[in-house]
Amino acid sequence: MTATEAVAPAKDRQKFYDKIAPKHLSPLWEALKGLVPPEPKSKFVPHVWRFDECRALLMEAGDLLTAEEAERRVLVFENPGMPGGSRITSTMYSGMQLILPGEIAAAHRHTASALRLVLEGNMGYTAVAGERTNMERGDFVITPNWAWHDHGQENDKPVIWIDGLDLHIINFFETAFSGHSNDKTQIESRKLGDSQARWGTNMRPFHTPSPFGATTPIFNYKYKASREALMAIAGVDKPDPHIAHALRYVNPLDGGWPMPLIAAWLTHIPQGFETTEMRATDGQTWIVIEGEVQIEAGDKSFTAGEGDVIALPSWVWRKARASKDAVIFTFSDRSAQEKLAIYREERR
Repeated sequence: MTATEAVAPAKDRQKFYDKIAPKHLSPLWEALKGLVPPEPKSKFVPHVWRFDECRALLMEAGDLLTAEEAERRVLVFENPGMPGGSRITSTMYSGMQLILPGEIAAAHRHTASALRLVLEGNMGYTAVAGERTNMERGDFVITPNWAWHDHGQENDKPVIWIDGLDLHIINFFETAFSGHSNDKTQIESRKLGDSQARWGTNMRPFHTPSPFGATTPIFNYKYKASREALMAIAGVDKPDPHIAHALRYVNPLDGGWPMPLIAAWLTHIPQGFETTEMRATDGQTWIVIEGEVQIEAGDKSFTAGEGDVIALPSWVWRKARASKDAVIFTFSDRSAQEKLAIYREERR
């Protein structure tokens, strides 16, 4: 008998598989192709959620229940590739949250890290570990792992932002914990702007340890300052063929990504510029802060304007063209992938 000859017909093999199944065993040779594919093939698909449509539905939800009833009044972005999974990409949760004037989203904490990208509102606030920060459009606000946080609006207009959480990574490792405070809001133990003064001016205290472990101690990266920096390099440098003009948010403690499992950056695509195709293993979420872009991703193409949210799955070829000067906020699981030495990208 040669090495290429079948030892037994298919029906006899199936009898064997049926025999070992009750023993909680399975044959690797039948599952190997699925376990070790030649390249990633995501179940998730490119998709865009329109801000105006989502906002109208969110405001309708605001008439149906209070922030206190909901705990967090959020419409979750469900990727069409996995309906019901509460996933915008394979590892990331995202949704659009509403706080109405006078409301408070009560203090709680969880092991998943969270970010907020503010799209609408006049000075709503987030409080993290006893310090408040006022939120303006475009601000990138962070809730570190296991930090108490609450949100509110004391002014006269709604506040709307996009949430992004790494909770599906946390749940994969079965390490999720959460807790609720006895008080709706935290006692303010630090004055407004304290963390920015300590960590956000290219300086840092001599002996003060990081308050949030591996997460950046800056929990509000103000859009005004970030945009000014981005436009300054855009006025001098030619856009990169694949990523245009881009600046990454950094943790001032080590120069790494601001969150242990979530990467975030800001991109400017000049009007008329078209990026060259690329793909990467991180599933990305784009939020258009300014302008308008045409996106081609895989076999799909669509236009996205201000406030629109775009899901770009892992290992899908993509490119973008700006019909108006565009500023885009992106978050992804690239931070986690780089730590695990599994991140990869290709450029054409």
